[in-house]
Amino acid sequence: MRTIMAAAFCAMAIVTSANAAIKEEPVTYTDGQTTMKGFVVYDDATTAKRPGIVMVHEWWGITPHIHDEARKYAQAGYTAFIADMYGDAKTADNPKDAGALAGGVMKDPKTMESRFNAAQATLAKQASVNPQSIGAVGYCFGGAVVLNMARTGADLAAVAGFHASLGLNTPAPAPGTVKAKILILNGADDPFVKREQYDTLKKEFDAAKADYRIIEYPGAVHAFTNPEATALGEKFKLPLKYDAKVDAEAKAEAAKLFADTLKK
Repeated sequence: MRTIMAAAFCAMAIVTSANAAIKEEPVTYTDGQTTMKGFVVYDDATTAKRPGIVMVHEWWGITPHIHDEARKYAQAGYTAFIADMYGDAKTADNPKDAGALAGGVMKDPKTMESRFNAAQATLAKQASVNPQSIGAVGYCFGGAVVLNMARTGADLAAVAGFHASLGLNTPAPAPGTVKAKILILNGADDPFVKREQYDTLKKEFDAAKADYRIIEYPGAVHAFTNPEATALGEKFKLPLKYDAKVDAEAKAEAAKLFADTLKK
């Protein structure tokens, strides 16, 4: 009998473990009159509230790469929300269209802020999220978005920008207004980011007394976290390349930042 009961409990444990999985659910929300289509990603093994992370995609839009990244954050104990910065989950399959979509958001800081804020508000309403503990992560175009949001004084505990564009379009922050701890993880050989942009960013963050850190990885170029980057770079003759070693090192830095700020 004991053997039978033990086997039954073991089977129940296996079923429970099998049913506990990373959930990825589409979420339709709005920014004014624009319909946005994002995704909430979390581990349903627990019902406890956990920190939230707003995830902002590359200029291509919401691609498999951002979905993969969101699942990793969910596995690490966060609820991730993939923000739709373009509306209707638009994507681009070529640099011209991607540039037009990204430019349409970045040319008007108010549009960028409004769309990010709509995503953050939607994340904060999720049952699995502690709304008092939210950070943000962005890739390329998304990196510029989260850095700009930190500059505006957004209510974020921490932001991390991977191979982040430094084309910042928000006013220099006033002293004491930047709430987030900031981490910039860029390729030292990324030709899309100019040295003078680093100089300007440092000058403005120093004047604002912001808590920020910049890491530049020698030999790495743009989009080093994206496994699809190398093929895209070859296809469109762009300096894009995946770098597994740098990807792992940069992800470890971001993981420490979020653990220290969101899980404390």
